[in-house]
Order: sequence, then C-alpha cells, then structure tokens
Amino acid sequence: MSFVPNTEEDRNEMLKTIGVSSFEELIKSIPEKIRLNKKLNLPPALSEWEAIKLMQNYANKNKDASAYTCYLGGGAYDHFIPSIVGMVLERPEFKTAYTPYQAEVSQGTLQAMYEYQSMICTLTGMDVSNASQYDGGSALAEAALMANAYNKKTTVFYAGSVNPLYKQVVSSICSGRRLQFKEFVSDDGTCDLNSLKKEIKNEVSAVIVQQPNVYGNLEEVHEIEKTAHSNGALFIVSVDPISLGILQAPGEYNADVVVAEGQSLGIPMSYGGPYLGIFAAKKEFVRKIPGRLSGVTKDLDGKRGFVLTLQTREQQIKREKATSNICTNQGLMMLASTVYMATMGKQGIKEVAEQCIQRAHYLASNIKKIPGFKLMNDKPFFKEFLVETPVEPKEIIEDAENEGILAGIDMGRFPECKPGLLVAVTEKRSKEDMDKFIGFLKKF
Repeated sequence: MSFVPNTEEDRNEMLKTIGVSSFEELIKSIPEKIRLNKKLNLPPALSEWEAIKLMQNYANKNKDASAYTCYLGGGAYDHFIPSIVGMVLERPEFKTAYTPYQAEVSQGTLQAMYEYQSMICTLTGMDVSNASQYDGGSALAEAALMANAYNKKTTVFYAGSVNPLYKQVVSSICSGRRLQFKEFVSDDGTCDLNSLKKEIKNEVSAVIVQQPNVYGNLEEVHEIEKTAHSNGALFIVSVDPISLGILQAPGEYNADVVVAEGQSLGIPMSYGGPYLGIFAAKKEFVRKIPGRLSGVTKDLDGKRGFVLTLQTREQQIKREKATSNICTNQGLMMLASTVYMATMGKQGIKEVAEQCIQRAHYLASNIKKIPGFKLMNDKPFFKEFLVETPVEPKEIIEDAENEGILAGIDMGRFPECKPGLLVAVTEKRSKEDMDKFIGFLKKF
C-alpha cells in the first residue's frame, strides 16, 4: 500500500468535507474501551534513509537456500530454475496483471492458463486441470471437498503416510463439512493394505494416497486404487510433479483426482511461499472441480480466442451450485511453472527426475554405512528418505547449519510422524556436496 502523507491542513479540509469538526468526532461511535488510545508503544520516528537502513538490516538476517547446501524437502525443494523463468515473470504485463476474475482478463493471461492446464494434463495423465490453486495442501483439501460434494459421503481414508502439514490444512478447510478422517499406516510408514481392505466400505467418500509418501517411499498405488474403486470411493493422489518424469502418471492407474505442490516446477523456495496448487481430474468431474478453467474457441470471424470456460465459485453462479469458495488462482506462480515446463520439456523433466533418484540413492547408500545411521526402511524411494540417527536430528541440523549445510527436516516436530532426519536430494547436489555431507555425519 502506498504511503500518502497528509499535512494538518489536508486533514482539516477532509474533516470539513465529511462534515465533522475533529477526528474524535469522526470516531465517536467507536466504544472507548476498544480504542488503542495511542498505546502502540512505537519507537521514535525515523527518516526515510534510516527506515531503509533498518529494513535492510532486518532483511540481511535472512539467508535463502542458495547460501547453503540444501537437503530440505517435505514439499519444498531446491531445484534448479532456468533463468528464462524469472525473466518472463519480471515482464510488467505479467507481474502487474490483475488477477483474472471476469471477462476483462487479457488473451495473454488466458492463453498462459490454457497452456498450463494442457501441460498439467500431459504430466499427470488426466483429462482436465484447473488454472491452479494456492498450494499443495489446499489443493488436497479441495479434492476431499469435491469428493464429498460428488458422492455425499463423509469419511475419507488416508492410505499411507501423508504430509502432516497437508493433513492440517485439509482438516481446517473441511471442518465445515464435518468430514471424518482415518489413516492406514504400517510400521514402515507405507500403507497398511490389509487393514485398508478390511475396513473400507461403501460409505467411504475418498481414499487419499501421497505418491511418493511423506518419507519419500513409493506406495502400492495399483492395489490402493482397486480397493478404493471396488468400494465406490474416489481415488485421490497427491504427487511430486518432478517424479512423474520417471514414475507412472496417476491417470494411467485410474486416479480420479490428482493434486500436487507445484513449487518444484520453477518456483523458488521463498521461505515457504507463495507456491502453486495443482489440481487435475477425470472429465466426468469437470463441473465439480473448484477454481476456474480456460478454454479455446473461435470468434464469429473464425479467429482463435481464449475464454474462461468454467468459474464455479459463488460470485459467478448460484451459491448452492458453487463447488468451492476459492476465489482465485496463483496466476504468477502458474506462469512460472508453465515457462519451466515449456523450457524443460518432457525429456528435461525426465532427466531432472533421473538425476534426483540417482543422487538420492548414492547419498542414502553411503549414509547407511555410517555407524549409528540407518534408513527407516528398505522400501523403494524417489528423492527423499528418512534416516534414523544416533543423536537427536535437531543436534545434527544445528551443527550442519554452521557448516553451511541444511541437513534436512527433524520429523520429530510432527507427533504423528516417525522420528528421524528427512533428507531430500535434488539435481543440484553434486557428488562433492554429498561426500562433504557424509563426512560431516561421520563425526556423530
């Protein structure tokens, strides 16, 4: 928000125009007991230069992932971002564009949405994609809400270990629908298939699986799909989009809805956001999915044009027909992922995925050779793995930071998760980086 300084004369003129004699008269309807009465305890006023210097000092306390060798994961990853992504995003027609709501949205923005949707459908193997949502957690919540709206059932099963932050978002957003959630997790963190098969009934609205799961392991998605659909539940899959460069697309194993955190597609880690929620589904759910869809058509002269095909929110349609109160999409982040996917292409994303899995397995195989360290399980994994450590993970993380290494995530932060150090490896981690990390861990 711009700062507009007003002189005392300016303020008096405004009060006069309003028709009051003083500011106190203007706010007389506000009860005295809820007024601040100038008790903000603000520090002395600063000049513009002093304020800039203060803010710069605060900003310099932040360090982004580029200042470290980064093994953080859990939904936010240190992938390489081609320079062209930032260059396109910095163009004023994109960076300052009004978030598209109505018919006045430009053809350029609509085309970007359309291209994004097309590439997401190709990546996930699904029929339709919306123009994005806020992040991976809210996309998963919207998938659960859509399942409930579609079949009117109120029980949702988690098949295996799902990101605990996603589950918190799902619980918050779905609280109004009073959905019931139940988890089926075996001792190794993957889905407890036997229990899932025993307990699932026709009253279940949806079965949610994260592939790879929160510990990086691959789930038996084909078996989970059969279990879900044989009992009339929708099958919702939360994916790592980079993994789809080498893993089977969810559309190929009959997923009904695919959601994802799109941060890995050309978006910086940015201290946690803004990110990108990916949402794709089968064609039969096109009128139930939240958000908006851009489509292509022809005008009266036969020229190609782009339009907002569906806008299923309260401001566009009757409230009882609205699929969600989500009002917008992550337009700029969506554009970043569109440029990234177009730049990398199918082969590029496949190469990134291959480098991630090769480097992750190199690091994991060497860490488990260190006395006192071992992997949580021997299940297949993509680019993340959970390490059981001889000391508290917090101690390793703190010491590693002093060595310029972000060692991973202490999963002990989350009561429902298995304790250990969650390590993620992207294509940016060189052999020298990983050998240094291995040497560092040996001192424990």
